[in-house]
Amino acid sequence: MEQQTARLVAGLRPTEVVTYRQREADHAFLSDLLRREPAPGQALWVVSWGFDVPRQLRRLRGRPVAYHAHSSGYGFDLPPGVPVLAVSRNTLGYWGDRAPRNPLFLVPNALEPMWLERGARGRGEGGALPRRPIDVLVQRRKTSSYVLDRLVPELRRAGLRVEVQSGWVDDLVDLFNSATVVLYDSADYWRGRGVSEGFGLPPLEALACGCVVFSSFNHALADSLDPGQMGHQIGCGTLVADLERIRAAVARPAAWLPPPERLTMLLDACAEPVLLERWRAALEAIDAHWRLRFHGEPPLRPPPIWRVRADQLQGRLRRWLARG
Repeated sequence: MEQQTARLVAGLRPTEVVTYRQREADHAFLSDLLRREPAPGQALWVVSWGFDVPRQLRRLRGRPVAYHAHSSGYGFDLPPGVPVLAVSRNTLGYWGDRAPRNPLFLVPNALEPMWLERGARGRGEGGALPRRPIDVLVQRRKTSSYVLDRLVPELRRAGLRVEVQSGWVDDLVDLFNSATVVLYDSADYWRGRGVSEGFGLPPLEALACGCVVFSSFNHALADSLDPGQMGHQIGCGTLVADLERIRAAVARPAAWLPPPERLTMLLDACAEPVLLERWRAALEAIDAHWRLRFHGEPPLRPPPIWRVRADQLQGRLRRWLARG
């Protein structure tokens, strides 16, 4: 996603991808850049990989920097005044609670044009949807053992054509356009890692390709999906319930697809031109923020949690004493 983001914002200002763990022939290396530029320059540094963010922020201290936040739950706190570019409302809410005085922005990930340009699903005679070669598509990565070990075998025993995709695919858009139903169940994957689903791109890609989506609703997936409307819950109470609903969706996908007007609104909001304007506004605000900081304006700081709780306790005690 960061490669796509770099390509997108390159239309707004000069943009360069910088590596920091190992040198890459086509990219600059962070240590080399910091040696050549010992004092802060005009460039805005954007860090993103959650596990490494605290260390990168320490290395970039004193420079204009922002955090492009995908998954949440890593457990670190941000220095006062470091802006957050959140890719989902779920992540925005996390940092709105953890860093309420830091500048916050919502800049969702964009669907690449290839998904929107090839996502049309034609109808046959009488408005019927043509049968696709794959009844049910599952991507192995991040998918729960429930789907892989229990649901998929039962769907195959029921006579459905199920494709479990793993490894490299030459044309992922074509694969999605070949499927009627897509299953996406990432709740166990992220719960096991202790962090969140940062954005949830596969269900959006599936919707753009005209697929019926059965998904978990953890974390950022709830930004764009809601049960029975844009998508349908996977693992909904019982295995039999899942089997019945998925078979019904394969048999009559039109009855299970989202309302066209709602789907259009969702996909339009994820288009690159819309997200480019979000980036433009966010970067202009971040530039203004850092200009004030470098002119000596101190950043706002939230009170420590112990002080908030102590003040609330004192307030309750005063009210109790006043009643007495």
